[in-house]
Amino acid sequence: MGLERYVVGREVAKAQVLHPRAVRRDPAGPSGFEAAIAGRRLQRAERRGKYLWLSTEDDQALLAHLGMSGQMLLTDTDQPLSPHVRVRFTFTDNGPDLRFTDQRTFGHLMLVGFAAGQDRLVAGAASVPSARVLPAPIAHIAPDPLEAAFSPAEFALRLRSRRTGIKRALLDQSLISGIGNIYADEALWRARLHWARPTETLRPSEVTRLLAAVTDVLTSALRAGGTSFDSLYVNVNGESGYFERSLEAYGREGQPCTRCATVIRRDSFMNRSSFSCPRCQPRPRRAHW
Repeated sequence: MGLERYVVGREVAKAQVLHPRAVRRDPAGPSGFEAAIAGRRLQRAERRGKYLWLSTEDDQALLAHLGMSGQMLLTDTDQPLSPHVRVRFTFTDNGPDLRFTDQRTFGHLMLVGFAAGQDRLVAGAASVPSARVLPAPIAHIAPDPLEAAFSPAEFALRLRSRRTGIKRALLDQSLISGIGNIYADEALWRARLHWARPTETLRPSEVTRLLAAVTDVLTSALRAGGTSFDSLYVNVNGESGYFERSLEAYGREGQPCTRCATVIRRDSFMNRSSFSCPRCQPRPRRAHW
């Protein structure tokens, strides 16, 4: 990830909590969080779902949940703080600092340990978390399809046993992570499956097609820098994501399907919306709404 390139190997000189909600889940509170992270060297950057974390040399992790608008931005130390910066990290090398920016304040940071009983990968003299080692608060979250730990066979078995709608299943982080509302709609459009199709009715070939579509969407989104509808939402270097320019279903209500020219439909779904093509993704006779 972009974050790893710029912060791994650097020692935190100071953390400044500018909004207490940003560390509301950390039991030490703002002052305790600031004291605990100071002097720690960042060892590795990893992610799962909407969480990302920076492990330290002493088997702790700076865990971040990005919420709807959270970002970790690398910024020159002399650049003025934006009103949405919640936590600022400076480093002993006097290089660019790291700023946790969160317009809606739904995200949060916490310093945590790793879940017990997980495998570790030794790199040189240091013990570094492998892809299977997770911070304790997120040990229950399933792998995403781009992780080595992801098992297509296990996913297929668990998906078909859910007895719910496909989209609800895709948004369930205990089954699969990394998929939000937008990417679910895009994957289902590519797989030609309706979002309310009961999971137990899926044929093995359809599950295979769905998983291929999910993987394709996530890979394309990562290459494009994510989906950014808000000019404030950028990557670690301040660049906007461009995947929204490739959307085929989400947000295209009333526009023609790029595959068959049928008008894209919007339905209410879990206090949000689902977008689909009525022809490419026919509604099942029995649906899970």
